[in-house]
Amino acid sequence: MEGLPLHTLFHFPPVLQSPSSKRWRDAMTMDFYGQFAPLTVKSLPRRGLLKAIGFNTVLSCVSPVFAAPMPEVKEPQVFGKMLTLKLDSGVRIQDIIEGEGQKAQEGDLVEVNYVCRRSNGYFVHSTVDQFSGESSPVILPLDENQIIKGLKEVLIGMKVGGKRRALIPPSVGYINENLKPVPEEFGPRRSLFSHANEPLIFEVQLLKVL
Repeated sequence: MEGLPLHTLFHFPPVLQSPSSKRWRDAMTMDFYGQFAPLTVKSLPRRGLLKAIGFNTVLSCVSPVFAAPMPEVKEPQVFGKMLTLKLDSGVRIQDIIEGEGQKAQEGDLVEVNYVCRRSNGYFVHSTVDQFSGESSPVILPLDENQIIKGLKEVLIGMKVGGKRRALIPPSVGYINENLKPVPEEFGPRRSLFSHANEPLIFEVQLLKVL
């Protein structure tokens, strides 16, 4: 019995071949002679029935990929594989370029370029124009009463020409709006302070020790 064609399993009244006729509706319950014409099903083992209606084929089409576990999504790596230094304040520093000039020390005035981003990589502010490449360096005092403490810790010990990347927690970041560096334009300033309560990434280049 296994493998019988589907049309041999079921017997329909011939009038069902004309669905547009009124008899199509009547034949759902009665045949031409006014007698009930129930659907006739020939006996068939369950395994044969499943095979006839293509159950095995459906199962064979299911891809095993859907049962595979999803890979874990890892957090983006801020510093890549390069070595970093973690300070007691929570600041993490990575040297990108060491530099060869004079070292910056506490109390110095320094001239720097920087890019500030959120920890997810989104841009916040920069002294370098993203389109033209023109820069407007800022002069910062290495005094935590005038500059955010985290950035002061990043700059101290840097050599002129050096470049560092740092992750600065909010506890040593913009704890008030009087601390530098702050953009002069309203839009960038507002953007910066809207993210003051989260860690910020600074890429800073030391240009001069004044």
